[in-house]
Amino acid sequence: MLKPAKSMNPRKGFLIVSAIWVIACVLGAVPFMISGTFDNFTDAFFEASSGFTTTGASVIDDLGSCPKPILFWRCLTHWLGGMGIVVFFAALIPMWGIRGQIAAYAETPGPSKGKLTSRFTETARNLYGIYILITLVLIIILKVLDMNWFDAVTTAFSTMATGGFANTNDNAGCFSIPVKIVLIFFMYLAGINFNLFYKSIKQGPRAIIKDQEVRFYTAIMLTGGLLIFACNFWHKTDYNAGMTLLDSMFHVVSINTTTGFTACDYDSWPTFSRMILFGFFFVGGCASSTGGGIKVSRIMICLKLIKRSFSIRLHPNRVGSITINSVGVDTDTAIRATGFVFLYITTVIVGTLLISLNDLDFMTSFSCAASCLGNIGPGFSLIGPCYNYGVLSDFSKLVCSFLMIAGRLELYTLFILFSPHYWNPNRSR
Repeated sequence: MLKPAKSMNPRKGFLIVSAIWVIACVLGAVPFMISGTFDNFTDAFFEASSGFTTTGASVIDDLGSCPKPILFWRCLTHWLGGMGIVVFFAALIPMWGIRGQIAAYAETPGPSKGKLTSRFTETARNLYGIYILITLVLIIILKVLDMNWFDAVTTAFSTMATGGFANTNDNAGCFSIPVKIVLIFFMYLAGINFNLFYKSIKQGPRAIIKDQEVRFYTAIMLTGGLLIFACNFWHKTDYNAGMTLLDSMFHVVSINTTTGFTACDYDSWPTFSRMILFGFFFVGGCASSTGGGIKVSRIMICLKLIKRSFSIRLHPNRVGSITINSVGVDTDTAIRATGFVFLYITTVIVGTLLISLNDLDFMTSFSCAASCLGNIGPGFSLIGPCYNYGVLSDFSKLVCSFLMIAGRLELYTLFILFSPHYWNPNRSR
């Protein structure tokens, strides 16, 4: 039996976690190559990276021609990557040679992970237990709604991992109205901090309802969905009100939770609706959810900083504090949150520049970088809901694969490996 490495520290944790994710994506590409789905390793690596990072971007032209084992593998990579590969191993193999808490810190999807128990292994098992339970409930519901077992399982995997892979080119467009309503609810659940589900077992639903991040997360999606509904219904008088509302809410929840399911061609919506939807590309789910993006908690911190700045300018002698859930946000946390947002936006810009070497239009390049970094999947223009990423060159696909992994690892974990200070800690500033 292996013993935890006493020399493990955050620096080694960053390297190990990054290496595990890259290796997982390389190995995940093997089934695609063996099955003959791809004859180009770049495409296979892109598809595997999109799967494990729960992005849901695809380069497969005809999903209907894919064998079921490959369709299942795509969705399984989503489900495994949803809670994190390192967390998965920590839950199954408690003595795997590194300290789980340090490794998970490098993988954590949000500003704070939070330990539910004194031992991280036990925490990982509790979180995965909840993850499995909710997935099973969704599978049963989808089966009751007349889905076959295969589609029910794969769709549940993609939903709870906020991934978005589907078994047909129509994606969620072929789902019935009851299925779409169920998916909206479970995508919403998947975007909530999973620690709150554990706490709600002991404290009741109030643990979730009282959380400020969940309230803000809910409010922005309801607001965005209603604004898009109003705009779409205003511009298209022949629309059915019920279906317009359903499509509006479905895509807002799908994009904001970074699931990426598509039920219709949202790229044909009015410009106002598309711009609101594009704004959700940069939000994401709550901290410690399976969703990607900047994360709602960081958005809240930045908005509270702006509000405090206004207050200080009006009342210079007033000492303003930032709180979330009645707990003060210290200066270091605020700096990390704003620093992350700046790095995130910078990465999208750089990614857009690199992808633009493909000589595609601006919206394709920009939404491609934003979608991959946010682990969303579909974008706009040539990578919109009616198309896929096959239009990209091999270079652009590798750039997108890097962005997907970087986004899933919260940027710093991967980017820090390119810093001279990482490899030479004694180097002067």
